Amino acid sequence: MKFVKFIIPALVALTGCQKYVDIKTQGQLVPGATENYRYLLNDNYTFEQWVRLPDIASDDIHIKDQTQMDQLLAFSSYLYYTNTYTWQNAIYTVPGDTDPDWDRMYKVIYNANLIITETPGSTGGTEAEKAEIIAEAKVHRADAYLTLVNMYAKPYNAGSAATDPGVPLLTTPTMDAPLTRNPVATVYEQILADLSSAYPVLPPTNTFKILPSKAAAFALLARTHLYMSNAAEAGRWADSALKIQNTLNDLATLSTFDYPVRLSDPELILSRLAGESYTYGPRVLRLSDSLLNLLGTDDLRYTFFTTAGTDFDASFTGRFFNKERIGNWETRNIGPSVPEMMLIKAEALARAGDATGALTLVNNLRRKRFTADTYTAITAANAQEALVEVIKEKQRELFCRGLRWYDMRRLKDEPAFSHTITREFNGNTYTLAPNSNRYVFPIADYYRTFNPGITNNP
Repeated sequence: MKFVKFIIPALVALTGCQKYVDIKTQGQLVPGATENYRYLLNDNYTFEQWVRLPDIASDDIHIKDQTQMDQLLAFSSYLYYTNTYTWQNAIYTVPGDTDPDWDRMYKVIYNANLIITETPGSTGGTEAEKAEIIAEAKVHRADAYLTLVNMYAKPYNAGSAATDPGVPLLTTPTMDAPLTRNPVATVYEQILADLSSAYPVLPPTNTFKILPSKAAAFALLARTHLYMSNAAEAGRWADSALKIQNTLNDLATLSTFDYPVRLSDPELILSRLAGESYTYGPRVLRLSDSLLNLLGTDDLRYTFFTTAGTDFDASFTGRFFNKERIGNWETRNIGPSVPEMMLIKAEALARAGDATGALTLVNNLRRKRFTADTYTAITAANAQEALVEVIKEKQRELFCRGLRWYDMRRLKDEPAFSHTITREFNGNTYTLAPNSNRYVFPIADYYRTFNPGITNNP
């Protein structure tokens, strides 16, 4: 059972050619020097590239045009897309295929473990510098595990989390270890421990959004508690993040040409680029009718972030996700943001019975998403109706940003949000019922072949 068959070694990160920040790297690095670990943390190729599957599986998208289906079916390199879209019990079906999402997250974890383990004994840095480096690495590790456990394990359930299979949990930079799936509860305990020990050391914000900050740790604590159904704690941590960072973009004052890039986007708390940029066919994300009906054409998010299918192919119909094609053509960002924190706090308030407080947050966000003459405030008769409106607004705000799939998972057993999704693809009908095992992504055969202790999902 060899770990080398499991992730990409740290050497890849150390030799990565992309740098998010302009740092001086000329000259020889001193073996064992603290600055080495700072250089490693500044490598966005390792710590900013995130996952791709959740958007494809979510009800944000619905492929209807046969031309797009034919193009996707024409090449085996798109099998992962069609298998994810149709919720198959195996995604990577070509022998020897690895899962890039799994690989990326464990690459982050390996490098974070290396930094956490070796930085204390490094030379040339102050204790404060070392503490901050370790804290940043812990935030990255926590985020990677939060992503993994919400892709490859069942949704957190307090009654079964102690026995539900999670993902392999590694906290040292080993290259040769027996691998098994730690329980979901154990993985979440590690996530909370990392974030709780990291945030006291971090600065409130960071100029470069790949670098974790106190606000980022608070935001990830909010996400974590939300996925654990701890609404009150999720709201508390979201509020803590918003006390540091709370600026919204006013879409009425922007255009698609000057929409801020991630470096200058005041809404972005921690940058996470989706694992694939879908700016060209056939993998472009065709938006579902249910999402478009929810959004409406007066919403500036419709104007900014959707476009006609003919912009991609003359035979494509409907509307497609367009955020990756505006401004600087950056890959869609799925990192925690100010709007997400507002909506997590709003959900917590609604679940606590405060409909007014919840809708105040929702409407404060919506005012920045409409022109003055098209804005209409959302209302609700009670807290349950307010909760429904919060979840609707979250889908409007964050469609195709990787988060809808996680909300579908955690909400699927609540009557207000429980429904069966149906898709037709290439003449076949596929359904995703609330009790389906397909709300958990399968673990690729490649990893289980080399690590028999990693059991597959049903």
